[in-house]
Amino acid sequence: MFGTTSKPVPVTKEMVRKAYRKVKSNQGSAGVDKESLESFEADLLNNLYVLWNRLSSGSYFPKPVRSVSIPKANGKKRVLGIPTVSDRIAQQVVKDYLEPRLEAEFQGNSYGYRPLKSAHQAIAAVQENVRQYAWVIDMDIKSFFDEVDHALLMKAVGHHVPEQWVKMYIRRWLESPAQQIDGTLTPKEGQGTPQGGVISPLLANLFLHYALDKWLTKQYTGVAFVRYADDIVIHCQTEAEAKQVLEAIKARLAECKLRLNEEKTKVVYCRDYRRPQQKGYGKKFDFLGFTFKPKPIPSNRGGLFLVYGSSISQKAQSRIIEGWKQLNWHRRSDLTIQEIANQVNPQMMGVIRYYGKFKLRGLQPLMRHFEFRLAKWVLNKYKKFKGSYSEAHKWITQLKISYPAMFYYWTVFKHV
Repeated sequence: MFGTTSKPVPVTKEMVRKAYRKVKSNQGSAGVDKESLESFEADLLNNLYVLWNRLSSGSYFPKPVRSVSIPKANGKKRVLGIPTVSDRIAQQVVKDYLEPRLEAEFQGNSYGYRPLKSAHQAIAAVQENVRQYAWVIDMDIKSFFDEVDHALLMKAVGHHVPEQWVKMYIRRWLESPAQQIDGTLTPKEGQGTPQGGVISPLLANLFLHYALDKWLTKQYTGVAFVRYADDIVIHCQTEAEAKQVLEAIKARLAECKLRLNEEKTKVVYCRDYRRPQQKGYGKKFDFLGFTFKPKPIPSNRGGLFLVYGSSISQKAQSRIIEGWKQLNWHRRSDLTIQEIANQVNPQMMGVIRYYGKFKLRGLQPLMRHFEFRLAKWVLNKYKKFKGSYSEAHKWITQLKISYPAMFYYWTVFKHV
């Protein structure tokens, strides 16, 4: 156990221990000091003691965040800021301290990175709203995490947080520079909170609570909206209302020193069997990996009727398929099929549980693609099939009968 000396800042040893356990469960890569979780744990008690001592005395200063670029679906890159392990634990301490207080203020239609809230709940809310509202503003804030204004954010923090030590540490994290791959430091210059920081989602929710949630609720009582972090869908009753709200949002964001991404923001008409055709507007939009669009389904009376529903987006499917391609196991004739199953099953389970939540059948084309890739592995492994995909599929079908639980998706889709 580490020491018990009283300190001027009310950070307790148990707060640090609890924060460490959460950071450990979330894993994550090393920061600028190149210290991994495993390295931190090699001298765990001493490291936790040092962090507690500094946090509780007010002498804690964070290190720069490590800049990491990850590819986006559109070919561009998203820059993440990775704090050190110690800094992630420190941020978790303050997050745990503040979150119950701020949660009491946040609205029910905000779902991102909140206790007892989920992406599936947000998607279900959008699905319910498109049945009631014919028009959608598919909204994208340009570079939100890079451009969020520190002064406005600290004003929101100060509205709920009288404790000077909390505001001091939040300000230090906001001002902490980013270290690039070549070692150069990039100052924040009064804006930005790094994606990758433990406390960043909570601060983002607080900022957008005032910038949009409360404002929309007060100014436009007739609209509905669903927000997941900075991903926002606004539902309107009429075309005129959608246009008016969109223009007002542009002005509101400008007041809050933010911008709409004009290329990605659009008004969408949610056509279904009850609504006449409208020209000049988008017909579909994406939200959290799902595409919402009109689709015909069989009627109980025969024939088809048009509904407006969701299914896995093409972007999400392409990303998953590209991931399978990069694994390149279909060319690895040295692998056994059990080794392939062990490699892909955890990811496959995540895909099916997330994207198959509302309509499992919608994943069948993706599973057929995987089965085709599995057949390619069979043909590379067993030359006796002489390149015949039909023979490879027969072999896979027999394997399903003998070992029905080998691949996770075999247990879910009996006939792919």
